[in-house]
Amino acid sequence: MQTATLLLAIVSSIGSLIAAFYSYRSAYVVVGLFATRVFPKAKQQHKYAVVIAARNEEKMIGNLLDSIRRQDYPTELVTPFVVADNCTDKTASVARAHGAVCYERFDAEHRTKGYALQYLFEQIRRDYGIESFEAYFIFDADNLLKQDYISRMNEAFDAGERIVTSYRNTKNIDDNWIAHSYAMHWMRTIRTEHRARSLLGLATRIQGTGLLVASSLLKNGWNYVTLTEDRELCAEAVVMGCPVSYCNAAEFYDEQPTSLRIAFRQRIRWSKGHLQVMRKVGGRLFRRIFTAGNVADSFMAYDMLTIVFPHSLYSSFIKIAKLAISLFVWLLTTQTFGFFGGAVLTWLYGIGKGYLSDIVTSIYVSIAERKHIKPMPWYKKVWFCLTFPIFDIIGRISMLIALVTKVEWKPIPHTVEASIDDMRQENTPIGKK
Repeated sequence: MQTATLLLAIVSSIGSLIAAFYSYRSAYVVVGLFATRVFPKAKQQHKYAVVIAARNEEKMIGNLLDSIRRQDYPTELVTPFVVADNCTDKTASVARAHGAVCYERFDAEHRTKGYALQYLFEQIRRDYGIESFEAYFIFDADNLLKQDYISRMNEAFDAGERIVTSYRNTKNIDDNWIAHSYAMHWMRTIRTEHRARSLLGLATRIQGTGLLVASSLLKNGWNYVTLTEDRELCAEAVVMGCPVSYCNAAEFYDEQPTSLRIAFRQRIRWSKGHLQVMRKVGGRLFRRIFTAGNVADSFMAYDMLTIVFPHSLYSSFIKIAKLAISLFVWLLTTQTFGFFGGAVLTWLYGIGKGYLSDIVTSIYVSIAERKHIKPMPWYKKVWFCLTFPIFDIIGRISMLIALVTKVEWKPIPHTVEASIDDMRQENTPIGKK
């Protein structure tokens, strides 16, 4: 009994220590509630390329390219590039018909988005030169840009930022609880991470699409080919001492999964990529904390390490270990069920507390970001808030699965053939159309 109590104390202490490393993030939530960085009007209009990796996206790619062409930014300063990656449809011809420079790639062995982008940048280097463009936008084929997107991002780039992410909204936010949970996940990150980190000059996390990267960081091409190339990019940037900023005024839309099977598949891929990046960059981030040379860069490295570190995996292990120790004592000693029962109740209390916390977070985000969320019936809002915690539960399960299984990249199907005009109409409050 004494040994078990000691083991439980040790495991609990490890859990408390890990939690303590993240406690400072509460300040981000407070800052994000009130403010974010606002960039001044740009003094110069810069020359950009837009790079898009597309796999069998003939129904989507045209709407994205149209939203790029219709920007309030000079068209002669924006060149769209598409890599039709292992396509078996008309993605390439549709992309060219909508004004993009399109390259076709066929490589069944290297199928991740990172490899597709690597190929595309190699072609741009050969035919144009990387530094022919001052910076590169990166989008997925299902994205749509608000008309002033590039103008707003140009303000951030003109202010000196070298990597900038933007406001991610959702095309199909009211399709079902799965799509809505994804939308809340992106908006939660905006409110609890992006806004504060951009204001404080730190590096926030890049989330797959809707970002801008200076050409000076791509002189050696695109070398981020893990299953989560976005997380790898921002971690490598911090190792180089480069902040990752956020532009709240630049808004785009993308489509979210509505199938639980697809959601699990995607989350498992994210989790595997998370582990890959920790293994690849985690050690260098840790060393950067002590070798950066100034407090700001040291803290930025520490902060990014808390992103790269698979916290949910270790916290799950700690909870499982505590329960297993209690079960072992109950089965192999004369202790009553009360010992194990108390551990079970503590475990259930932790789950319930986390579930309630996610519901509160969903309510907060829904209110704070209401201007970006399309109108929907009140009962849908209630249902979506109650089901949002399942999204985080899926994430924890996915991390455990990713740890012990081989994961391959598979495309996420897109079916919402909406245009940017459709988004503008759907997000107009009733009575103001």
